[in-house]
Amino acid sequence: MNPVRYENRLLLILFLSFGFVFFDRQALSFLAPMIREDFPLSNTQLGALSGVLALTWALSGMVVGTVSDRIGKRKPLLIAAILGFSVCSAASGLMTGFTGLLIARALMGLAEGAVLPMAQSLMIEASQQHRRGLNMGLVQGSSAGLLGGIVSPIVVVWAAEHVGWRAAFLLTIVPGLLLAVWVARSVREVPPGGRVEAAAESGPKVPVGQLLRQRNIVLCMAIAACYLTWFVVIITFAPTYLASVKGYSPGTMSAVMACFGVAWVLWGFATPAISDRIGRRRTMIAFTAVAALCPLAVVLVAQPLLLGAIVVLTYTGLGCFTLFMATIPAETVPSRALATALGLVMGVGELCGGFLAPMLAGWASDEWGLQAAMFIAVGGAVVVVLLSFGLRETAPLVLQRRTRE
Repeated sequence: MNPVRYENRLLLILFLSFGFVFFDRQALSFLAPMIREDFPLSNTQLGALSGVLALTWALSGMVVGTVSDRIGKRKPLLIAAILGFSVCSAASGLMTGFTGLLIARALMGLAEGAVLPMAQSLMIEASQQHRRGLNMGLVQGSSAGLLGGIVSPIVVVWAAEHVGWRAAFLLTIVPGLLLAVWVARSVREVPPGGRVEAAAESGPKVPVGQLLRQRNIVLCMAIAACYLTWFVVIITFAPTYLASVKGYSPGTMSAVMACFGVAWVLWGFATPAISDRIGRRRTMIAFTAVAALCPLAVVLVAQPLLLGAIVVLTYTGLGCFTLFMATIPAETVPSRALATALGLVMGVGELCGGFLAPMLAGWASDEWGLQAAMFIAVGGAVVVVLLSFGLRETAPLVLQRRTRE
């Protein structure tokens, strides 16, 4: 097969695969107001449901990334992960209380944590250099935004209103099963044409200790912890904030949340593409500074239409996720250590920002009101801006221009 044709096909497959990871992950937040009608969930428990998924996601990402680099295989691990998170998402609809949901979410995190390191490793190995940032941004940013941020709130809320929240969860198994079959039939371990850096590199495996001596890797881990705080806290508590504090109807709430998805799709590919031209470091600083304004808008702007417009303009941070979680590490470490590095950055981010932050935000919301969660999200973005000043530039085009100058 033509290498460029395979690159485009792989991009579509991985776009949908990671997109449905977030479709399933986000469903609980959008259905939380309806679940609470069947059995009570405090804000602390809601934060715990989000946090336990992030905890197991973190552990899975770190372990599976290392295993993948050791055995030199991505495809079978990706197939198993897609099947696993689809089954566990559907199982959430069978639970009758907090404990059951907690177990289902924990198991789902174990499966989902393996998807990103595998997907981005496969994608970077098949990508032409000038499309690297764009491809990785589409896989990680725009896919999650389209399916998790736009399609998920509209589809799952609509389904829950018509057939119940349990049936809405059960329906989430279908896309995953179809995708697993497509991955099995179409994805290759080594892309056609031999354009695969990992296969070309020889030498001993890179130990984790050596990766931790790389300044960019350590900074990306710290950035991941703070940026996941910004993201997970907003996406976990914004639907409940809009419904219970601002009094939005389910339809209005889902429409505003869909605006988060629109911004996610837009900035998910635009931000990494811009970073290919102006540099990763500048892009991280500028777009994160804007992202800090988004949770403030949730608190301060009352009119739904205006809030949706502001969200589209300020929810820029998801485009940066591809940079610190995939592109910068991939341009910093040898390809034979790529999945390990991606798993480390994602794992630390999910452990701190995905696991601990929503539980802290849930407790703070029970003590001082849901606006406390939004201010915690603001703080996470501000710290990311400060950390980003320490990053070393890795964008190939920018480095080439500097060399010529």
